[in-house]
Amino acid sequence: MAQNLSHMMLAQTLRLYIEGLPEGEVGWLAALADPKLGPCLKAMHSAPAHSWTVEELARIAGMSRTSFAQHFRDRVGETPISYLTRWRMMSAAAKLVREQDTITQISMSLGYSSDQAFNTAFKRVTGQSPRLYARRQKQGAEA
Repeated sequence: MAQNLSHMMLAQTLRLYIEGLPEGEVGWLAALADPKLGPCLKAMHSAPAHSWTVEELARIAGMSRTSFAQHFRDRVGETPISYLTRWRMMSAAAKLVREQDTITQISMSLGYSSDQAFNTAFKRVTGQSPRLYARRQKQGAEA
């Protein structure tokens, strides 16, 4: 019961924080509160393996491709596709630390057709290979 209460308190705190953000605030929390971008972020977060395109996300937002891309960049601080890549790599990093899935399973669950494509994207975002990242996280946890 205490755990459920803490989740409810966190959700309410986030809701209040988001509602109090000043107009023009940049970041993913601000974008979640945006009526056009919120549904897009929710879609990307719930289906990271989907091969999202800017056109498809713009349709969800009810905007043209160009205006959506600009609005997304203004509110989030990066392009929709770079945000999606970073979100996928954050998800991958969490999965690598748990060590329940292989790199192939993780890459497939995030929409990558090959380990090489996943490894390249992971290294571009984190600066290290998935194996090295997992090893360093495991060593840090043991220290």
